[in-house]
Amino acid sequence: MPQSSSPVLPGQSDAQPMDAAALQRANRLQDAVLAYQAELQRNPHDAYALSNYGGLLCSLGDFKTAQELLRRAVQIKPDMPDAWSNFGNVLFELQDHSGAIDAYKQCLTLRPQHARALSNLGVVLDCQGRHALAQNFHKAAIQVEPDNGQCRTNYALSLLAHGDYANGFEAYEWRWNSNIIGKHNLQGALWKGEIFVGKTLLVHTEGGFGDMLHFVRFIPFAAKRGGKIIVKVRKELLTLLQRSFPEHLFITVDDVPPPHDLECSVGSLPYLLGTTLETIPLASGYLKPDPTQVEVWKNRLDKDTFFNSVVPTLRIGLVWAGSPHREVRYVEFVDQRRSVSLQSLAPLATVPNVLFYSLQVGEKGIQAKTPPAGMKLINHTSQLHDFDDTAALISNLDMVISVDTSVVHLAAGLGKPVWMLSRFDQCWRWLSGRTDTPWYDTLRIYQQPQPSDWGSPLKKMVADLKNLEKSRRA
Repeated sequence: MPQSSSPVLPGQSDAQPMDAAALQRANRLQDAVLAYQAELQRNPHDAYALSNYGGLLCSLGDFKTAQELLRRAVQIKPDMPDAWSNFGNVLFELQDHSGAIDAYKQCLTLRPQHARALSNLGVVLDCQGRHALAQNFHKAAIQVEPDNGQCRTNYALSLLAHGDYANGFEAYEWRWNSNIIGKHNLQGALWKGEIFVGKTLLVHTEGGFGDMLHFVRFIPFAAKRGGKIIVKVRKELLTLLQRSFPEHLFITVDDVPPPHDLECSVGSLPYLLGTTLETIPLASGYLKPDPTQVEVWKNRLDKDTFFNSVVPTLRIGLVWAGSPHREVRYVEFVDQRRSVSLQSLAPLATVPNVLFYSLQVGEKGIQAKTPPAGMKLINHTSQLHDFDDTAALISNLDMVISVDTSVVHLAAGLGKPVWMLSRFDQCWRWLSGRTDTPWYDTLRIYQQPQPSDWGSPLKKMVADLKNLEKSRRA
């Protein structure tokens, strides 16, 4: 994740820019916006205010305005490192990776020890799959600011994306001191991976639904090191996970946990268990749907046919958008890059004899009412109340096509074939340059070859889907 540079406070008698920067540091962001606007009305050519205000607007998601402010800042004062660093950040968010690299290089030419620019340059290189080179910059940033949790976390994500899990998961423990996650909410003694026979371990949820579905596979292996395990999950996952791992107690995040001796986060389990690429467990699947609900959904889907009553060759679940998570700006920005509209999936409608099922819940689910021309899409999402319901529906489908969101982990965790549309700067867990993954045997990855290019992976997916439909029909 790119980090904004700390506001630069100009040494001048007019205190307004300093007030704006102080408001920004105090997280009074809207007040800071007004203060910067007032200053720039008085002095439109103040490069410091332009840089600080542009950096603030970048963090708020107003990238186009931020780009213009920062372009003006570096034109007025081209020898200001922080302005170049902030300019690189907004170019990154606009997915102009080459422009971002140039901006960071300008910053580092002026100030070679600029930790944030070093780390952010590493992030951009990681997005391009150039992990070995990126790690040189991450390590240089850590040398400059060894206690910067964001620099450490960026380095960890680089290692993980490169497949170095032994070092990557250890370094990822710095995430608790980063801008992405912040402090953990663990209250008791931390489990450090030791044997805990006769004791009880409380495992906390972390991240979104997909993260929990991804990492829950490690619970049985943690249990082999000790006694009892209690797992906190969001209520939408409770029924499915309790059935899938009946030997352990699952409670919701709203429940008061029973007495326990140790705590850890579910995202720390790969590190605590010494996971490597070669030792990832349960890649063939580990989630168990409700047999009764599977039968209910079978009967429901048996009534779904094409308009001409022809039974489809393939029934495919479809997800086109993730959750926006507007409460966490970094995650919201990532969601904008990973999600698509249903209309952009129109090429899938050219594949004959396919009946699609919307698995899209949330605000983007309304798009199912107006599918692309020719797409036969059935929407039963009003019957989906939690992940247990969705698991039962997916169990009756032939496969799932989805952007990188929780349904990918759900369907692949059930052992169903999943074809995933993945953004150019894809998540660390999918590694680089691969169409498969050691995490799930049934997952196939269709990654953007360039930022914003969904056409290329969709073209490949449509060709593969036509071949699959033809082979199924043969």
